[in-house]
Amino acid sequence: MFRNLLSRLFADRPASPHLSGQDAEVAVASLLVRLARADDHYGKAEQQRIDQVLARRRGLAAAEAAERRAAAEMIEAEAPDTVRFTRTIKERVDLQDRQDIVAALWEVAYADGDRNADEESLVRLVAGLLGVNDRDSALARQRALDDLGLSGK
Repeated sequence: MFRNLLSRLFADRPASPHLSGQDAEVAVASLLVRLARADDHYGKAEQQRIDQVLARRRGLAAAEAAERRAAAEMIEAEAPDTVRFTRTIKERVDLQDRQDIVAALWEVAYADGDRNADEESLVRLVAGLLGVNDRDSALARQRALDDLGLSGK
């Protein structure tokens, strides 16, 4: 199952110019997992935040979101480098959704209450690779900081 999804996500000539709903969400979830693992500490707070993001994005029940995250953890471990990974998402996901993805990345980056330079750097890199401009990324970052009560840190 996961091999099939990986081949659909990273095919040189995809069957469709857009990712199907579930494939897109697993790709997004995998990107969130990659970010959460960037500081070599992938804890409960980050896992729970990813579950919340996934549930909110598509109206999933908590158990469904956790299952999707678990699948994403396996996909992320097999996925290619971040540049190729984000290029696939950029080419096959609409801009508005990519802006929402960047906002979700900032949420996950700060989910554990820490501001980690590796995670912040990865979000900035991914935002640019997804075609989200610095201003929109910075606004999403500030919202995440405010929502989590970290704006003063």
